Amino acid sequence: MNFPIEKAKKIRLLILDVDGVLTSGRLYYGPNSLRMLDFHIQDGLGMKLLQKSGVEIAIITSRTSDAVTERMAELNIKYVFQAQHEKIIAYESLKNTLQLSDKEIACMGDDLPDLPLLRRVGLSATVANAPNIIQQQVDWISEKNSGDGAVRALCEALMQAQNTWDAMMKPFLQA
Repeated sequence: MNFPIEKAKKIRLLILDVDGVLTSGRLYYGPNSLRMLDFHIQDGLGMKLLQKSGVEIAIITSRTSDAVTERMAELNIKYVFQAQHEKIIAYESLKNTLQLSDKEIACMGDDLPDLPLLRRVGLSATVANAPNIIQQQVDWISEKNSGDGAVRALCEALMQAQNTWDAMMKPFLQA
């Protein structure tokens, strides 16, 4: 599936789900109610670069996790909506706050709770291991699985489509 470049040029906000997108989707439980999530470091850098290029990032997730709060704070993600069982409500609030249209918003989700957003936004994306029903509804499917750099791939594709990739790479390529 080719990346939808024309749709990507309009994107000003990327909304991400957490479990199954930014993480592998596995939940690790330990003693004393310890819960752990696994975030891919390359996704984080991709998110930072995308923000620096001028695209806002938001999180809308059904669950609540201290790990999400901490990781998003590290990445300077201002818009974090947790415990959102009806994700469209947080979406509408965010869209109004940022004064954006649906066509200016991209979303990466992986399962049925994300479907209303994926069907609404200007550019929808999912991970390689998403269920078939999700893959059938989106504009783009990453070659990467959940928690394995899929978000990084989307961030890079957005920057390339918006012609900001070279500027974001310049500091890394200067010796």
